Amino acid sequence: MSDNQKKVLIIRLTSLGDVIFTLPLACTLKDENYTVGWVVAEKGLGVIKNNPKIDKVHFVPLKEWKKGPFSFKTFMEFFQIIKQIRKEKYDIALDCQQMFKSLFLLLFCGAKRRVTFKDARELSFLGANEFVEPKAKFSDLNYHIVERNLDFARHLGIEPKGINFALPSTSSDVKNKVSELLAQIDHSKPIVVISPATTWKNKHWDEKNWANLIDEIQGKCNIVFTGTDFNEDLIQRILGKTKTTPQYLNLVGKTNVEQLIELFSRSKIVVSPDSGSAHLAWATQIPAVIAIFTCTPPKRFGPYGQEGKYFSVLGNKLNCQPCFKKRCRHKAGKNECTKYPSSEEIISVVNKLL
Repeated sequence: MSDNQKKVLIIRLTSLGDVIFTLPLACTLKDENYTVGWVVAEKGLGVIKNNPKIDKVHFVPLKEWKKGPFSFKTFMEFFQIIKQIRKEKYDIALDCQQMFKSLFLLLFCGAKRRVTFKDARELSFLGANEFVEPKAKFSDLNYHIVERNLDFARHLGIEPKGINFALPSTSSDVKNKVSELLAQIDHSKPIVVISPATTWKNKHWDEKNWANLIDEIQGKCNIVFTGTDFNEDLIQRILGKTKTTPQYLNLVGKTNVEQLIELFSRSKIVVSPDSGSAHLAWATQIPAVIAIFTCTPPKRFGPYGQEGKYFSVLGNKLNCQPCFKKRCRHKAGKNECTKYPSSEEIISVVNKLL
C-alpha cells in the first residue's frame, strides 16, 4: 500500500481554536487520498463531527474525565476508546496536541508510525517512535501554528497547496434556527458580530474600548453579540459603559458551534479577541475578521490570507508584548496591554469595511 492510500490519525483534543488551526492539515491529507481519523474532545467536536474531510471521529470526554481523572469509570472509558482506535488499524498517528493529555492516546493507538515534533511538550514525545524536525522552535512566536501543523504533511512528503478549511455542511434545521434568531434585525444593514469573551483574562480587550466601538458603529449595522452563558455579565458591563443607547441583538448562550458557523457566514464583520470565535469566523472564509491581540502573538495565532479582509491587530507594543502568559507578571500596570489597541484604531478598520 502506498503512502497516499494509508490511514492517518490526527490527535488534537482541544481547544476550539487549536482544532480549527489543525483543519488545514486534515484537508491536505484527505486531498492526497488518505483516510483521516481524528481524536477530539468536547470543545472541538462541533467542527469535526460530520466534517467532509474526516472519515472517523473518536470522541474523548475530557470534561467528564477531569471530574474523576483516576476513577475506574475514566479508566474503562479510556480503554474502550483505545480499543475503538486500534480497531481502525491506522498506519500513521500525528500528535498535534503535543501535551501530556495526548501521550497515552499516541502511545497505545496501535499505529505503526507515531509521529510528533522533537520539541513536543510535557513528555508527550515519549509516545512517539518518529520525530519531525521543527522548522522553528515551539517558542518561536512568528511561526504560525497552522504552518507548524502542516509540517506534519511535509514530513510525509506532501507539500500543502494552500491553507484550506473544511467545516460541516449546514443542515436546514440550523439554517432555520439562525433565520429565526435573526428575524427581528434590519436586513437592509450588514451584520457585525461582536464576540468579546475568551478564556484568558489578559486576552480580553478593555470594556471601555468595546463600548466606544459600539457607540461609533451603532445605527450603521446590526450589532450581534455572541458568547456563552458565562459571558452575559461581560456584555452587560460593556453596554453599561456606552454613551448611547445602542440597538443590538444578544445571542449570548443561544448558539452552538454549528449555528455560529451559519451566523458568521451571514455576517460582514466579526470582531473578537484572540479566541475560538475569531478562528471559527476565519475558517468560514466569508466575513472580514478583526482579531484583537493583547498578550498573545498575532503572527502565531492570527487570521491571515486575503489582504484587506483579515486583521490581526496587536496593541501598543509594550516591552512585554506579546508575553504569551495566562497571568500578567507585572504588579504595577497589571494587564496594561488589554487597553490596546485603542478603540480608534479598531473603529477605523471597521468603518473602512462597512
